Amino acid sequence: MSEMAFDRVGQVRRGVRLEYFTIGYNSLEGLIALVAGFMAGSVALIGFGFDSVIEVTSGMALIWRLGSVEHGEKREAIALRIVGACFVILAVYVGYDGLRSLLLREAPARSVPGILLAAVSLVVMPVLARAKRRVAGRIASAALTADARQTEFCTYLSAILLGGLLLNALLGWWWADPVAALVMVPIIAKEGSDALRGKTCCAECH
Repeated sequence: MSEMAFDRVGQVRRGVRLEYFTIGYNSLEGLIALVAGFMAGSVALIGFGFDSVIEVTSGMALIWRLGSVEHGEKREAIALRIVGACFVILAVYVGYDGLRSLLLREAPARSVPGILLAAVSLVVMPVLARAKRRVAGRIASAALTADARQTEFCTYLSAILLGGLLLNALLGWWWADPVAALVMVPIIAKEGSDALRGKTCCAECH
């Protein structure tokens, strides 16, 4: 086995480990976010929880993709479409629920667990996204690149969520929560559209 092939095998294994971590972390993150979100009536927090569920789905798709060298291009394309479809579904849900809550003036309760969760994810997600991008570049995987972008977007969503929850908790600005959710929508939708069309930086390099 050549040194390059050996290095690729090692990077693929690292990618799989990163996806297992993603699945584990986002399963816990999603559970906390959804429970706290439904208890507080927070659209942004519930949307963040569903994003975590989608990241688990994406992680499972990537493990399937990286688990075999056979039919690599076919698996790559399928995994990329799964990631893209997950983005689009999330954008539709968050957009609908955020607009409904804003129009109906549904004020969420304060959520300390949600604030703490968003703060932790704001630290964890950038590190995880950077590690995924590094591996994706070394093995030239458009699907893993898209998944890394999804993890990176989780950082943005964490910041937006934290801002909305803090404004509601500290200043009583009830509208900050659905507005924060709506701010997430175009970011999520664009990435979903790009992934469905195969437009990632890695894919464009090919």
